[in-house]
Amino acid sequence: MEDVNKQKTHKISISNRRTCNISGVSDVLSFDVKEVILETEMGMLMMKGTQLHVNRLTLEKGEIDIEGSIDSITYSEAVSGGKQNESILSKLFR
Repeated sequence: MEDVNKQKTHKISISNRRTCNISGVSDVLSFDVKEVILETEMGMLMMKGTQLHVNRLTLEKGEIDIEGSIDSITYSEAVSGGKQNESILSKLFR
């Protein structure tokens, strides 16, 4: 059987700052109406905005669709992987 999951591609598509489709998502660390934090193939991604809603999440395919008013998207090289990295992550994004 082929090793299909070596490295997935990561892609973001934003339409009118209202809808966002993201591929290459490996985990959703947290989300609420003001902030979504994702682990992607290219590092941690933090999206800020207002009235953010996750419309579709398919971790098997690594895809997520988010709707709302998108204010910013920021990447970090931090990688989630346990309690030690959680403290680093919380320092980066809080």
